[in-house]
Amino acid sequence: MNRKRILAIGSTFLALPLAFVLYLGMLLVTGNFHTVIAGTLYRSAQPSPHRIDQYARDYGIRTIINLRGTNAGAPWYDAEIAEAGRQGIVHVDFGMSSRSELSQDEAAKLVNLFETAEKPVLIHCADGSDRTSLAAALYVAAVAKLGEEAAEGQISLRYGHIAIPFGPTWPIDMTFESLEPWLGYHDS
Repeated sequence: MNRKRILAIGSTFLALPLAFVLYLGMLLVTGNFHTVIAGTLYRSAQPSPHRIDQYARDYGIRTIINLRGTNAGAPWYDAEIAEAGRQGIVHVDFGMSSRSELSQDEAAKLVNLFETAEKPVLIHCADGSDRTSLAAALYVAAVAKLGEEAAEGQISLRYGHIAIPFGPTWPIDMTFESLEPWLGYHDS
């Protein structure tokens, strides 16, 4: 192999990780904010008070579902509660973990919360990539009924979710797979 070919291959191997790191950095800068269903459901990483204000103005957010659970005394949590209150936004805590599977009963409670929450809803976890991905997928599948492909598209690298078999966030992928029959996806 000539020297130019070796340099080209080496450059490619360096460019891919660099592009990935830049992409993840972009998700952090943007707050990993995305529209799931316009006017109905939005997703993000942990929003700052400034971002909550922005989302309320720009998207009319009426409910925030915090997937990190109750964390009274934590600065991020207290700031979120305070800003939601200032904006007249309903704040709901729904604790779940990216490290363990969500049971069907827990999923049913989350779906019920989606169905009864005042819209538009913002869902978030810390990074907006794992718990938020699963919650968005459940909404797309069980509430919006947009189909399996659309639901599974919410659990993807696009939002920062890295699906590595048996990795730390693999339970997110396994939860959706185990809930597919319950969601009506019997031939998956």
